Amino acid sequence: MRISTRGDYACRALLSLALHTDEPGPISVRDIATRTALPQPYLEQILLTLKGAGLVHSKRGVGGGYTLARHPDKILLSEILAAVDGPISLGDFGEPHRDGACDHEGQCVLLAIWHSVGGHMRDHLAQFTLGGVLAAARGDAPWPGEPHH
Repeated sequence: MRISTRGDYACRALLSLALHTDEPGPISVRDIATRTALPQPYLEQILLTLKGAGLVHSKRGVGGGYTLARHPDKILLSEILAAVDGPISLGDFGEPHRDGACDHEGQCVLLAIWHSVGGHMRDHLAQFTLGGVLAAARGDAPWPGEPHH
C-alpha cells in the first residue's frame, strides 16, 4: 500500500491544527498552508473532504477557518487516510473463494494473503492517533518504532 499525497497532506493538516489547538478560534486555510508549506488550493479541497467526514468543523467569513471536530486522542490516522482515499487495502482484489472452490491455479490462496496483509495494515494504522503523533512531535513521547526507555 502507498500512502497517497492526499493522505499525507490530510494528516499533516490535522497535525498542524492539533499543534495549535491552544489558539483561540478557528485556524485559516492560509495559516495551515503557511505552517505546513502545502499548496493552499489543494489543502482547501482536502479540508472540505475532512469536513464531510466529520473530522473538522469549519467557520465561514471573517475570522473563519477550521478546528478539529474531536480531541486528537480520538482521531485515528486510519480514519484520516480512509476519509480522503477510501478504505485502506493493498489493492482492488476480489474476495477469495473458500472450501476448495478455487479453480484458478490456486490464486485464491494469494487473495487470502492480500486480504490478511491488508487487515494487518489497517489494524496497525488504527493504533496511531493524532494525539499520539502530536505527543511524539512535541517530544513528549517516543517516536513510533523507537524502543521505549
